[in-house]
Amino acid sequence: MGHIQFLNCMPLYWGLARTGTLLDLDLTKDTPEKLSEQLVRGELDIAPITLVEFLRAADDLVAFPDLAVGCDGPVMSCVIVSQKPLEQLDGARVALGSTSRTSVRLAQLLLAEKIGVRPEYYTCPPDLGVMMQEADAAVLIGDAALRANLHDGPRLGLEVHDLGQMWKEWTGLPFVFAVWAARREYLEREPVVVQKVHEAFLASRDLSLEEVGKVAEQAARWETFDEPVLERYFTTLDFRFGPAQLRGVTEFARRVGPTTGFPADVKVDLLTSPAG
Repeated sequence: MGHIQFLNCMPLYWGLARTGTLLDLDLTKDTPEKLSEQLVRGELDIAPITLVEFLRAADDLVAFPDLAVGCDGPVMSCVIVSQKPLEQLDGARVALGSTSRTSVRLAQLLLAEKIGVRPEYYTCPPDLGVMMQEADAAVLIGDAALRANLHDGPRLGLEVHDLGQMWKEWTGLPFVFAVWAARREYLEREPVVVQKVHEAFLASRDLSLEEVGKVAEQAARWETFDEPVLERYFTTLDFRFGPAQLRGVTEFARRVGPTTGFPADVKVDLLTSPAG
């Protein structure tokens, strides 16, 4: 199984540790991009996978219902940080410090179609200070984005735009950044195991959100963010993957699919219960 070592996934794994279920899983820790590639190549059986990579490999994968990393409004940890108003970024240099193709594609879509600008993009490590020396704006995700959003952006006098909020204002829909998926061949071979893993993650998420103060307290011991900030972040994230989230996925696919490597009407298969 794959495990993203970002704060946004902590509530999905914290409960597994509390209940001891984690001992039954062989975890591979890596970036969203690397885990996505390993799942697609068949090196992992079940893993979180960024939405773009899931949609590209949808024929080989089955998504877990009711389990995702997304937002229904602000997300706090996927941002565009800019030295000037977004409307002035046409032709400007924009640094992509992201390891998630989904966040990058969302940022490009919003800048092109919502704001109406076509910047010049380049990829670099997610170091905001370095980025701002070479670019007019930067796209950041995960913990680096949280730091930029809450600390560095305001301190440096930069504009910080939340990608989740921008998408919600534009479409009225939630956004899904990553889903959990099993390889179709593994599901056919081990259906009971996949069901049990899915159930364990749902139970972990529910326990973590019930005890979100404890999750934030533990995370604050080794993070640069304090407990109130982390509790707000964990409860801002949307870990659901239901009908509304599927509509958001469908809208995103319709807008970017043909230029991103999957059909505009790509079919998302969800894991069904044994009775279903």
